Parts: sequence; C-alpha cells; structure tokens
Amino acid sequence: MTASPPNSPDPGLAGPVLAGVVPGQPGEVLQRAAGLALGTGAPLVVAYVDPTLDRSRQPIDPDGVDDDAEDIAAALRDQAAARLAGSGVAWSFVVLAGDPVRELARHAAAVDASTIVVGSTEHGPGRHFAALTGGSLAERLARHAGAPVLVVPPAAVTHGRSGTA
Repeated sequence: MTASPPNSPDPGLAGPVLAGVVPGQPGEVLQRAAGLALGTGAPLVVAYVDPTLDRSRQPIDPDGVDDDAEDIAAALRDQAAARLAGSGVAWSFVVLAGDPVRELARHAAAVDASTIVVGSTEHGPGRHFAALTGGSLAERLARHAGAPVLVVPPAAVTHGRSGTA
C-alpha cells in the first residue's frame, strides 16, 4: 500500500472549489473557500447568481436592471480580487442568472466542482420563512447538488473573525 505524501492534494477533490457569493456576505465565506482550494491544490470559482437576470421572469420596471446587475457583479468581483490578492489561489469569477440553487448546482456540475461553499443565513424570522418555503439556499443546495456543500455558519462572523465581502 502506498501512502500519499503529506499535504498532497486529495484526488477526490481535484475539481475546482465553487464559492457562491452575495452582496453583504461575510468575507469568511470566501476565505474558507480559498483556504479549501489552496489546501487541495484546486482552482477557485467565485460565482454570483443574479435572479434578476432570469429571462423567464420579467421585472416590473426593467429600466436599469441590467446596469444594477453589472454594478453588483463588478463590486463583488473587485471585493473578491482584494480578498484573494496574494493568497496564491488561482481563481475566476462568473455571473450566473436565475434561481441560485439551480444555477449553482448546474455550474458545479459543468465545471466538475469538488465542493460548493456558501454562507448560512442568520437566525431569526427569515430562517423560519425559509423553512416554510422549502429550506434555506444551503439546505436546498445540499439536497440537489452533485458535489458536497460546505456551509459557513454566521457564528464564524459573530466571533470577530471576519469582515464583510
């Protein structure tokens, strides 16, 4: 039996790490995703899913929707670049359109992601509403994605270990 040398990438984690990001999200989510990518030798794909770009649903006032979406995506890309600068992680940024669960799962399959990293929601009324509507994004993604899902809890942020992304 041959053992892998210490710190060698796990062959089961050869695909990229896919990190789902949203505006106002704690930076800990991206940091954990980058750490996982670096530790496994995998590239990092940072993905923002914009439900307003879903062409099957038309906004009530379509003026400026594309501009807003571009501004949000550009800001998230810039924040990712700032956080990942000097980390040694090879990364890319992609904007997806539609339902976040469906699009993250679809993109994970398309790039053969080894892991999907997302943040968890804060506890409170929103969490109860999510339970009534089929579960949180993280819970639904864990049920429907083909790759393992790492959920970064909000507790990681409340203990002063992170800033916002």
